[in-house]
Amino acid sequence: MMRTRPLKVALLGCGVVGSEVARIMTTHADDLTARIGAPVELAGVAVRRPSKVREGIDPSLITTDATALVKRGDIDVIVEVIGGIEPARTLITTAFEHGASVVSANKALIAQDGAALHASAVEHGRDLYYEAAVAGAIPLIRPLRESLAGDKVNRVLGIVNGTTNFILDAMDTTGAGYQEALDEATALGYAEADPTADVEGFDAAAKAAILAGIAFHTRVRLDDVYREGMTEVTAADFASAKRMGCTIKLLAICERAADGESVTARVHPAMIPLSHPLASVRGAYNAVFVEAEAAGQLMFYGPGAGGSPTASAVLGDLVAVCRNKLAEATGPGDSAYTQLPVSSMGEVVTRYHISLDVADKPGVLAQVATVFAEHGVSIDTVRQTGKDGEASLVVVTHRAPDAALSGTVEALRNLDTVRGVASIMRVEGE
Repeated sequence: MMRTRPLKVALLGCGVVGSEVARIMTTHADDLTARIGAPVELAGVAVRRPSKVREGIDPSLITTDATALVKRGDIDVIVEVIGGIEPARTLITTAFEHGASVVSANKALIAQDGAALHASAVEHGRDLYYEAAVAGAIPLIRPLRESLAGDKVNRVLGIVNGTTNFILDAMDTTGAGYQEALDEATALGYAEADPTADVEGFDAAAKAAILAGIAFHTRVRLDDVYREGMTEVTAADFASAKRMGCTIKLLAICERAADGESVTARVHPAMIPLSHPLASVRGAYNAVFVEAEAAGQLMFYGPGAGGSPTASAVLGDLVAVCRNKLAEATGPGDSAYTQLPVSSMGEVVTRYHISLDVADKPGVLAQVATVFAEHGVSIDTVRQTGKDGEASLVVVTHRAPDAALSGTVEALRNLDTVRGVASIMRVEGE
């Protein structure tokens, strides 16, 4: 039987995503009512600038007092799209205390304090959903948390930041340098005026922490994620990648150790073979490759950011939370029963592509090979070109612990015949 009394929803934030959520709630009201089993009503919107005109939103719903809004007691669901750590964290916990469940798109907060927020939700019998925090409209968190709940996920490998993928794709397809590609992304609205969070990997690292925690049922915080930005990637790196049949992507990689006793989470640029599904992800799109024991290899692909895609994920969570509310139940919460340790980057086993500037004379290759051998790193391929006493030496290694590869690079820098290390890139996706 359809309930006639509406479920009341309050918005914290009404920017690009929040305004789109409000619009969809209004234009799709009948559909949402049918899907939920009760009407939903926008009961309040907390903003910082109340004088701004917000088309389609009743001005009487606007308030600058977010705390009073979440404390009202008659709100069923809070939608938090303000971002950042505070005041979002306090507002969410206050909402739980006053009877509301929460739908959030706040990746930074979930990555840093997800465990505490889940504990608060459980304590007060509320839901905490955050599909929109990772990969925009792409259904990813719910499949990991629910569809694959009976399986064992061993690896999550993905492109989870549209800005960086747009830049790297432009460098790959046009031969542009990093700054030129960044300028184009900024002009087209794909990059913020300050792109640091994207290009230095902070955004992707927060998403990696969330994905690793859900996939491996363990606690993974933002500080546990190794992070390396993409600002040093050059056109020469792409040229080398193409010679190997690869391209370059900024990847979020979450892995369970071979013995199952630990996990790792990392974000960094990497060469991946053109045959890998992630190599064909273009523009500002996101894609995540999941490897599970029973399900095998799964790929999730779509727009990873923007008002409409992110709002779609928020509305999906809103429907689920409202259904739970009507059923007087809560959905799946935090699952961290394994309590696996998070290993350091030095323990990660991977491959390297190393480009060296060396003296063009006999014996150089033998010296370089000796350094690799002394550090227990096996060489896969070597390519050398030289002219007028200077040469370029490109070495691709077999898989080895990252610490051993890093030690190798440091030792190479100390060779008299090595003029410099032109670039270092990990090779993934095999």
